[in-house]
Amino acid sequence: MKLTWFGHSAFRLEFGQSIVLIDPFLTGNPSFTGNRAEAIAGATHVLLTHGHSDHVGDTLTIAAETGAKVVTNFDLCMVLASKGLKTFDPMNCGGTTDQGDFTVSLTNALHSSCDFHDGISHALGNPNGLVIKVKGRPNLYAMGDTDMMPDMALIAEYHKPSLALVPVGDRFTMGGDAAAFACRKFFDFDTVVPCHYGTFPIIDQTADKFVGAMGGSRTKVAVPKVGESLTL
Repeated sequence: MKLTWFGHSAFRLEFGQSIVLIDPFLTGNPSFTGNRAEAIAGATHVLLTHGHSDHVGDTLTIAAETGAKVVTNFDLCMVLASKGLKTFDPMNCGGTTDQGDFTVSLTNALHSSCDFHDGISHALGNPNGLVIKVKGRPNLYAMGDTDMMPDMALIAEYHKPSLALVPVGDRFTMGGDAAAFACRKFFDFDTVVPCHYGTFPIIDQTADKFVGAMGGSRTKVAVPKVGESLTL
């Protein structure tokens, strides 16, 4: 499995016949300076954790340009469909859908999910985490934007993820210390990749707190540069 980080919480996963984009915030992402066309090339799926603009990002244009299927919660799917999205697979928390090469399950996340019109917040369903299971490969848990929560114990026991994408930027998600506490308390990850940092001035600019707090753990902390790919 090849994983590429585009800054913030935007990732590209490549395995089998699938190219999966997670929370593809590219346009307007101050961390992303790469080639957008290359980043989205061949995309077969877009998976969204929640409806905030720094996670939905380029979803509509990516789907229009590539034909990628969008998989996310029902409420957000319906809003995107009203804006022209043609190919989507709605689901909700606790559900699992088969996407061919892989399955995706939506878990709880402790956050919010909305957009704004005329200064008013409009809910876009509940925020979620994603568990991606590819036959013969380790299970991946993309936590989305979240605080630590007791549900993580159930996610660990039931889904048994070995890999994780973990928000560490503080203020809007867990900070580094809290994220490391959650990883060590609830999970037995082989590898974790921190995200949701370094994008905007009001969140942490590095993953150093998380890396330091994970010291002594058997879990490998992989900290790619923006645009860098890892083999997991």
